[in-house]
Amino acid sequence: MTNTPAEQVAGVEVGERRISIPGFTEEGENLAEQTNAAADHSHGGLGESKPVTSGAGSRAKRQTGFDVADFPEPTGREEEWRFTPLKKLAPVLSDTPSDPEAVDYQISATEDVTVSSLSHGTAPRNSVLQPADRAAVVASKNAAEALYIQVPADTEVAEPIRVDITGLKPGGRANSHIVLEAGTHAKAVFVLEHRGSAAFNGNVEVKVGDGASVTVISLQRWNKDAIHAGQHDAEVGKDATYKHVAVSLGGDVVRLNTNFRYAAEGAEAEMYGLYFSDSGQHIEHRTFVDHNSPRNTSNVLYKGALQGETARTVWVGDVLIRKEAEGTDSYEKNQNLILTDGARADSVPNLEIETGVIEGAGHASSTGRFDENHLFYLMARGIPEKEARQLVVRGFLNEIIQKIEVPAIEESLQEDLENELEIHRN
Repeated sequence: MTNTPAEQVAGVEVGERRISIPGFTEEGENLAEQTNAAADHSHGGLGESKPVTSGAGSRAKRQTGFDVADFPEPTGREEEWRFTPLKKLAPVLSDTPSDPEAVDYQISATEDVTVSSLSHGTAPRNSVLQPADRAAVVASKNAAEALYIQVPADTEVAEPIRVDITGLKPGGRANSHIVLEAGTHAKAVFVLEHRGSAAFNGNVEVKVGDGASVTVISLQRWNKDAIHAGQHDAEVGKDATYKHVAVSLGGDVVRLNTNFRYAAEGAEAEMYGLYFSDSGQHIEHRTFVDHNSPRNTSNVLYKGALQGETARTVWVGDVLIRKEAEGTDSYEKNQNLILTDGARADSVPNLEIETGVIEGAGHASSTGRFDENHLFYLMARGIPEKEARQLVVRGFLNEIIQKIEVPAIEESLQEDLENELEIHRN
């Protein structure tokens, strides 16, 4: 995009958090100078700090597993839960079976795509995803059957494969597990769209074969009373490309953990996110890039807008470059646009580096208020204030929408954003 006033809105603050570079080789010293490591912090909100107990420290040491007993109900003092409204999220943290009438699934796929189910212990279920928090392990245990969608090797699927998940009961409990697999040199786009009302707990694991090209688009368009917790994990094969796009517009509380790692070298993986929070909404995105093998690249970009006195968003981005991941090239960035007083955005980028022999690594975070100078710039050129505000927000968020590359979805998201802006428009 060109460097228009809309593009400049959220460039007011750049922050960096945790950097670890053992050994200080020549490359490591240069990287340390470039990244200018700083102390822990978050942007956009003021509040009383809480003592942090478990979960802090290296992502390499975070607990994973399939036993609910290993993940006690959080108290809010844990690092991974300190931003989350636990009382609201309680329905998906309780070890409770699903209500069979809580949600409806509709799958749309061409004949060359295999759609089936996987019970516990049936491969490739749990070959990629290992639950990393209480919500994910509860979903894993209580989803007796996982939806399994497989694209055969050397198959290019022309149309997006859709999974439409509709909540049918406010508060209805739903535990979900979805496995998406693309064989060697396959090419596919998966769309997971969530609507309606439910207390939804959803795991998604994605297995990307060598040389494959996969896009996963997760749309959270819930009703205002819905609750959604989820963990999305991907393993990206040799010389493969993977893109995950998360769009969160609806729901009372949405908390998504989106992660990927590599099966071999030569892969390119990206994560993009867009969120818009209104009064009373809590939208939380956590990302983790695990550079566990050499010569892979990653890019993470999340953008959000907030309006309303109690609007709240959280983004926590973790990148771990392990000792064996020489030749890594990685970058992550989060930007937030505050449209009204009282909204709060917390943004915490984390970068851990265990080898100095890399191509590059960096991260950035910015949170800014709506700048009246941008309105003046546009209105001085004859654009009414209402349309000027729309243009500024569109210009800020459109970079993410363009990454979807499914025209019908891009158009509908533009309409959704217009509806969001109507809520607090003067």
